[in-house]
Amino acid sequence: MTSFGERVAAARAAHGPLCVGIDPHVSLLEDWGLDASAAGTREFGLRVVDAAAGRVGVVKPQVAFFERYGSAGYAALEDVLAAARAAGLVVIADAKRGDIGTTMDGYAAAWLQTGSPLEADAVTLSPYLGADSLRATLATAVRNRKGAFVLAATSNPEAFALQSAHVMDVAATDGQTVAERVARDIGWVNGSAAFSGGLGPVGLVVGATVDRAALGLTDEALRGAPILAPGFGAQGAEPRDLEHLFGEHAPHVIASESRSILSAGPDALAQRIEERAALYGGTRG
Repeated sequence: MTSFGERVAAARAAHGPLCVGIDPHVSLLEDWGLDASAAGTREFGLRVVDAAAGRVGVVKPQVAFFERYGSAGYAALEDVLAAARAAGLVVIADAKRGDIGTTMDGYAAAWLQTGSPLEADAVTLSPYLGADSLRATLATAVRNRKGAFVLAATSNPEAFALQSAHVMDVAATDGQTVAERVARDIGWVNGSAAFSGGLGPVGLVVGATVDRAALGLTDEALRGAPILAPGFGAQGAEPRDLEHLFGEHAPHVIASESRSILSAGPDALAQRIEERAALYGGTRG
C-alpha cells in the first residue's frame, strides 16, 4: 500500500487539487428532494460520491451532518465512506477530533485503523489540548499508512484572535504564534527519514482566506506537509488565487469546496464538479 502522501500526490496529478465536501445541510437535503434523516444523508452522500468519482481525487465528508442522526447517521456515514474508498477517492473524514490519552487512542482506531467501520484515508484533528496530545494518533496514522490534517489556521474569521496569539513558554521562540507552533510541533512526523524530501502523512488545515504571514505560517513552517485549504468557492477564494496564496506549496494543496458545488443540485452535480475542477486545471481521469 502506498503512503498517504503518495496517494494525495497521485490524486492531484490525475485530477487536480479540488476536493468535494460532502455536507448534507438540512437546506440542501430539502433542495435535493431528500428527507432530513439518516436515509436522506446516505442518499445525498452516495450521489456526491458517484458524481465525484473520476472527476476529482478527494472527497471530505463532514461528520457532524451524519452524527446528528445518531446511530443511523453513523451507519449512513459508514456506507458513504466505504463507497468513496471503493471508488478510488482519497477520503478525508472531517471530524476535528482532539483529546488526550486513551480517549484519543479510541478516535485514532475509529478513523485510521484498517478495517474499522469508519475507516478513512485521513481525519481532521484539533490540537488545542496541546499538539503533543496528538502524538500517538499521528503515529497510528503513519503505521497504517494513513494521514491527518491538524487545524492550524482555519478559514472562519473568529479563529484569528486565538490562532494569531503569541505563545509564551521557555521553548518558544520570540513572536511565535499559536498557528506556527502547531505547524512546528507536528513537523517532526514529516521531517522523519522515511518522508524526507517527499510529502508526509501529516498535513495542516490552512484556510485560503487567511493571512499566512500574520499567522507565522512561513514556507518553512509548511514544508513537507499536505495542506487542506477550506475557503475556496462560497467563502470567497477563487481557484486562480491558489498559486499566489500558497506559493511553492501550491502543488501540495487540497482545495476544498462544498456549497459552491452542492448547490448545483443532484442533476447538475457532475457538471458543476467538472466545471470547478477545470478552473483549477484539473483533468478527468
